Amino acid sequence: MDTTTVMNWQDFKANLLLHPELTLQFQYAADMWVDASYHITEIKQAPIVSVDCGGKMNSWTEIIVQLWEPSGKNNASAMAVGKALSIIELVEKTLPLNPLGQVKIEFGNSQFDTRQMYPGEIAIEGTNLIVMLNPDITQCKAIGRGQSCGTTATGETCCEPATDETKPKIQLKNLAVADPCCTPGAGCC
Repeated sequence: MDTTTVMNWQDFKANLLLHPELTLQFQYAADMWVDASYHITEIKQAPIVSVDCGGKMNSWTEIIVQLWEPSGKNNASAMAVGKALSIIELVEKTLPLNPLGQVKIEFGNSQFDTRQMYPGEIAIEGTNLIVMLNPDITQCKAIGRGQSCGTTATGETCCEPATDETKPKIQLKNLAVADPCCTPGAGCC
């Protein structure tokens, strides 16, 4: 999958376990932060099975942490990492999460359409553990493998891998001519 660096569940959780005393903050765009009143409303495990446009089957698991900003924003500071870990522990008692599942954070508010984003850099600033969120991208897996994707009814491909080389056009000559008298205008044919 060609995306920004994808973090798996065990690495994401390990980052949290290192800093249970810090405050957990999420930055979803330049100078844009999930409000301190957010809640982790659910953690979803989604097994994905797909067939791409090149006809290849793909499968992976996503662990989606959903954040919600309530309308009454009255918290002065965000959730402690320890509180997030207690929610994770509660979830994992009922639903064992795939440690290699790709982590996505699902978030939206009135200024930002709900979407799933990848956790990128995780940094400590003062008493905050900050998770920078990166947008997901669309892609053509077939092109990523160096192949073309599906074909039209007439056999044409709809997209092909980019190449730096253009094939030279050559003039073909018929070397199978056995009789030297058979030339254009000779009247032998």
